[in-house]
Amino acid sequence: MDVTPPVTPPVDLPEPRRLGPLARLAPEPMKVVLNWGRRYSLWVFNFGLACCAIEFIAASMARHDFIRLGVIPFAPGPRQADLMIVSGTVTDKMAPAVKRLYEQMPEPKYVISFGACSNCGGPYWDSYSVTKGVDQIIPVDVYVPGCPPRPEALLQGIIKLQEKIAQESLGERYAAAGSAAGGAATAGQLRSGLVTPPPAPGAAADSEETDR
Repeated sequence: MDVTPPVTPPVDLPEPRRLGPLARLAPEPMKVVLNWGRRYSLWVFNFGLACCAIEFIAASMARHDFIRLGVIPFAPGPRQADLMIVSGTVTDKMAPAVKRLYEQMPEPKYVISFGACSNCGGPYWDSYSVTKGVDQIIPVDVYVPGCPPRPEALLQGIIKLQEKIAQESLGERYAAAGSAAGGAATAGQLRSGLVTPPPAPGAAADSEETDR
């Protein structure tokens, strides 16, 4: 009597979702861990331009204390910051500096527009020298309305940003970088803006002998 068990046909499992160009180095559960780390370790690069900066300072002091939300104020510089909070009136003269400092921040980076002046120009929207919103020069993730907004409004804006970070996918975030090539961004494209490291000493000596 043949007691060989029946052969079960292979089951086609759905393809797992990817984290981005370097997804092969991290399993899918790492998405939750990485987003959790970004969510509660936001180093803030404050760009205080007018009176809204006083409300930002109040939100960072003991009464409201946004450090309890995982937000660390006053990063040493843009290269150590994850979050830029633009608080105040952005003028056409100041706009290039805001954009330059934003470009110096490492990816992934986020922006909160704090106050009516930063959102749309505020009461100075019709001035010849005022930029009609900081989103004219850099992308904004969360807008906080008010003139000036209360510190509680900034706390709510930070919570909204943290909810957005918890749900984001880096593959979708950087897909625009590779849209011109017809696909997702590659690791080379993400590193294209970085400084090329110098060659190793041995490689330099070999190149000199080859030239001779």
